[in-house]
Amino acid sequence: MKFADIKNDVAFHKIFGSEDRKESLISFLNATLQFEGEQRIKEVAIVNPYQLPKLKSGKATIVDVKATDQSGRSYIVEMQVADKDGFGKRVLYYFAKAYSNQIKRGDQYRKLKPVYFIGILNFDYTQGKSYISRSQVVDVETGEQTFKDVEFTLIELPKFKKKLNKLQNLFEKWVYFIKNAENMTFIPDDVQDEGLKSAYENANQYTWSKEELDAYDAIYIREEDERARLDKAVSKAKEEGKIEGLAEGELKGKIEGKIEGKIEIASKAISKGFDNESIAELTGLTVKEIEKLRKTLK
Repeated sequence: MKFADIKNDVAFHKIFGSEDRKESLISFLNATLQFEGEQRIKEVAIVNPYQLPKLKSGKATIVDVKATDQSGRSYIVEMQVADKDGFGKRVLYYFAKAYSNQIKRGDQYRKLKPVYFIGILNFDYTQGKSYISRSQVVDVETGEQTFKDVEFTLIELPKFKKKLNKLQNLFEKWVYFIKNAENMTFIPDDVQDEGLKSAYENANQYTWSKEELDAYDAIYIREEDERARLDKAVSKAKEEGKIEGLAEGELKGKIEGKIEGKIEIASKAISKGFDNESIAELTGLTVKEIEKLRKTLK
């Protein structure tokens, strides 16, 4: 067997966004959120089901799967492979939209259901040593959970150090799978959970179509191009003295965030019918870059 890197856009959506293998997403959610008894998720409706990327060369820095369960609770499962400036604010923004979009103007607030955000991060984000952290809205003095519809769970993969033979529960087996699948060639004997077993089977590249393999490889090629571009930008910043007092990784995040912001604005402007010169003036991108983006969107 040859398993895919689950952090790749195609693999992530194939595992967690597959309509015909929902047992994997259900298993992961129950294990991560520690749902037991009546709380357990029995069925999910995937809001953005798996499909091949519209842009094969599109950069997969942020990948998410959205779903609702049988009681109306919503889940956002996000894989982020690079630390970005403003990550926390963006998470809150996505969460707020997911929560407020449950009802329309004039609807009663009691119809709102809890929203759970699960972020799988391929970088360190919190100051703690634990690879998992849970955040709720609580009273700072009493610890009472004052608003019960809000919960954030972060899984920081670099902090997960456990070996295969030391895994103690289903959640640890899931994290191990997400972090290490690309370096494995077999399904561990102790994998009894049907959802996790299905995830391993679905990650086996020998069962993928040619189109899926092409899209999977294309994302890696684009990511390598992006890394080279960032390294060049950092080198230039060093030469110009702009990196002084700023860690190299932090500088990369800021540069990358600004570039992505320009591309997002340019993409929206293209969809609204703006001409290249107007978009260039608006974003600071060159006409040649905008023309290339326009062709890619088509």
